[in-house]
Amino acid sequence: IFFFHQPPTVIHLYHAISGLSLAAFNFGAQLYHSALCVLVQFLLLRLMGRTITMVLSSFIFQMVYLLAGYYYTATEEYDIKWTMPQCVLALKLIGLSFDYYDGGQEPLNAEQQKSALASVPSLLEMTGFSYFYGGFLVGPQFTLRSYQRLVAGELTDCPGHPPNSVLPALKRFSLGFVCLAVYQIFSPYYPDSYYLTDDYDAQPFWYRCVFILIWAKIILYKYVSCWVIEGVCILSGLGYNGRGQNGEHQWDACANMKVWTFETTPLFTGTISSFNINTNAWVARHVFKRLKFLGNKLLSQVTALAFLAVWHGTHSGYLLCFSMEFIIVNVERQAQALVRDSPLLTNLANSPVYPVIYVVQQFFHWLFMGYPLVPFCLFTYDKWFRVYSSVYFCGHIFFFTLYLMLPYLRKALVPTKERSEKKED
Repeated sequence: IFFFHQPPTVIHLYHAISGLSLAAFNFGAQLYHSALCVLVQFLLLRLMGRTITMVLSSFIFQMVYLLAGYYYTATEEYDIKWTMPQCVLALKLIGLSFDYYDGGQEPLNAEQQKSALASVPSLLEMTGFSYFYGGFLVGPQFTLRSYQRLVAGELTDCPGHPPNSVLPALKRFSLGFVCLAVYQIFSPYYPDSYYLTDDYDAQPFWYRCVFILIWAKIILYKYVSCWVIEGVCILSGLGYNGRGQNGEHQWDACANMKVWTFETTPLFTGTISSFNINTNAWVARHVFKRLKFLGNKLLSQVTALAFLAVWHGTHSGYLLCFSMEFIIVNVERQAQALVRDSPLLTNLANSPVYPVIYVVQQFFHWLFMGYPLVPFCLFTYDKWFRVYSSVYFCGHIFFFTLYLMLPYLRKALVPTKERSEKKED
């Protein structure tokens, strides 16, 4: 409330000092890594202007610096070190370079118009934006234009007054606290280390698969809790998103999770779209859509997922995880198209037996959500290969077999007329 009516300089300074203090408390003198990257990014914007060279230079510098950090600090365990907020900052600063470049281009689509920058921000403004305490450590991603609107007092449900955001912030924080409690209570019973024990190898095949399923559900709550406890973004006003279709004020501009969708969807694409929303949106906006010139959606998708793998770190497990995501998502889309085009499968999906189908679908959904998460969490080849061998690479076999079978199933289950119309489309 106090800072709502203060000049922008005071607000930027407060955010900068708060974020730098947070960085110093957690990482000590290593905060110089983030400070250096912010300074270099400011100089690139100032000296190179709205050019492709500036965008490429920003992208290369921020990613090379991040990957060098991974290379010199990585271990075989999940460590909290300066590279954790650095990966968030790298996307933020690369996105800033794209937004500044877009400010000098025409025409722009609606998405670009919302984030394009009219001028170079000051160093103080960039520092406040980069170190904003609500998103410095684990996100979420937001644009400089959103931050400027926050500082200008535009993100409020009461124009000219501080937002009435305490109750929405407490509701979201409470939900995050519940997710954190679930993780804290159950994670000791399903540790990553159990995969590498002789006891796990000695269990029946069905038990090993069910362990992966339950472990995946619990381990994801570690990330869910971090992203749902976003009360500070809502409280500050950054989470304000105008009025919804029902006329009520929305506070989900920074929402990184759709918890209800995450819990209920039986689809892999549904889980992905409800998880780490702002990072996925960033990659879609600045990687996938920027590769339109390739003229190939599949190639753009592969490149975007490869970028995500490299951005997460240098371990082989990340690359395997996102390559599996590519396979699973594309097979699921083909399966959905088959169900949609086949009268028999459509009727079955709308029949009274669907609740049973839903339960079975959820079982396979979470089993094979856990399958690519194994290398993501175990990192190195010797670890994830041991686990995959213990379950006989069932995920790879299942989806590659399904991929080969789907064309024949389509011929058998989709009427000739439907197939010909689909081919024309």
